[in-house]
Amino acid sequence: MADIGFTSSTRAIPEVSTVPRHVAIIMDGNGRWARKRFMPRIAGHTRGVESVRTTIRACMDRGVEYLTLFAFSSENWRRPADEVSFLMQLFIKSLKKEVGRLHQNGIRLRIVGDLERFDAPLIAAIREAEALTAANDRFTLTIAANYGGRWDILNALNRLVARHPERQGAFSEEELASELSMSFAPEPDLFIRTGGEQRISNFLLWQLAYAELYFTDTLWPDFDAAELDKAIAWYGARERRFGRTSEQVAGASPAQATVAGTEPHA
Repeated sequence: MADIGFTSSTRAIPEVSTVPRHVAIIMDGNGRWARKRFMPRIAGHTRGVESVRTTIRACMDRGVEYLTLFAFSSENWRRPADEVSFLMQLFIKSLKKEVGRLHQNGIRLRIVGDLERFDAPLIAAIREAEALTAANDRFTLTIAANYGGRWDILNALNRLVARHPERQGAFSEEELASELSMSFAPEPDLFIRTGGEQRISNFLLWQLAYAELYFTDTLWPDFDAAELDKAIAWYGARERRFGRTSEQVAGASPAQATVAGTEPHA
């Protein structure tokens, strides 16, 4: 069983600062960006890779420690076959091209999701990239690929049941959390979705319990450091109560980590 080593926002109050420790992003709008320019959808996906590079650099410069990007959902297999094929090719090409640069910059790469559906060369590239960067601790970049939040929770539960058949289902929140695919990272503080849609689309359902949700009309290929700064500034102005009242938050020490109650927000 993995040791999560991080505070659960529904069990205790995590430390809060004006800069999020963990940012999670749904990179939406690649196809619409391309259509606006009378280009094929795949051109938007290619341009979106540049925004990934920019966002990684900007997060590191601003003190963010973890960045998680939703690259391909378990529902994205429903897209046209030629687009799915291009996305798979772009994924493996980007992995091979970027992993050396990530490693040189002290970035650990993690890929989470149900990887068994990918072909053997892509799986091999994923494993090689993760192994090469495994000891890096300056920054953690996670790519969610063939990932779904419901799959993640169900997979964690099935792992627990298989590991402890004698328990007959009496598991704690901490035990389940330790089996989730993101158990190596703190819960996201800030969730960003580009492209104007306002939903989380089966992304990190468990982990986003107390994340601040930021939605922008900016299409992903146009997302840059200035757009990230807008999101972080918005986040910094939020009052993160974790079940407490505003008065309690005002009188609390920043380092407090007492057990959170279940009272509703006032």
